[in-house]
Amino acid sequence: MSTGRGELWIKVCGLRSAADVQAATAAGVDAVGFVFHASSPRHLSAREARAAAAAVPAGVARVAVFLHPTQSQLDAALDAVQPDWVQTDADDLAALQLPAGQRVLPVYRTNRPLRDDADLPRRFLLESGRSGAGEVADWQAAARWSVRGELILAGGLDADSVGAAIAAVRPFGVDVSSGVEASRGVKDAVKIRNFVNAARAAHAQPASSSGDKLT
Repeated sequence: MSTGRGELWIKVCGLRSAADVQAATAAGVDAVGFVFHASSPRHLSAREARAAAAAVPAGVARVAVFLHPTQSQLDAALDAVQPDWVQTDADDLAALQLPAGQRVLPVYRTNRPLRDDADLPRRFLLESGRSGAGEVADWQAAARWSVRGELILAGGLDADSVGAAIAAVRPFGVDVSSGVEASRGVKDAVKIRNFVNAARAAHAQPASSSGDKLT
């Protein structure tokens, strides 16, 4: 495969209903994200999250997505979704108590550069300065970090841009939210399918023919 690490891992974030989940899983995603952040148009209550998560089939990972959560917010979401992964800014994790064995997906941001010698977990998400706003991450920084672990690239991706992003960064995975919406917070099944198809097609191309990696 083009990254040498198997199939591209694809997550669609900000799903709000069973219908959203069904559209994403029918398109062939590897993970779905449920957002717990009150100011987001994709925010779910525990009740809404429980109903949406119930539609996730076996083999598709459930990701509970936060931004600076309190412990009580985290606990309520864990109970509702029973997530495979907890996603939040890396700095948040030190203040949270997680169940034993809970996998985490720390978020790093390209507007706050890491030192070249900084320790990184095996799998992490690289985002722009603002989540869910269609703001593009720094692909040059992402290209440097992608060789240091299983980098999942997020930030401003859609079906038109994901191919160039994959060619430039060669990430382990990609994450999309606003780029597959009909309107802010409202997912579009056709856009989800087009995004997944474009991402998988780009990943299947050898690095030498899909574009020069940024340096």
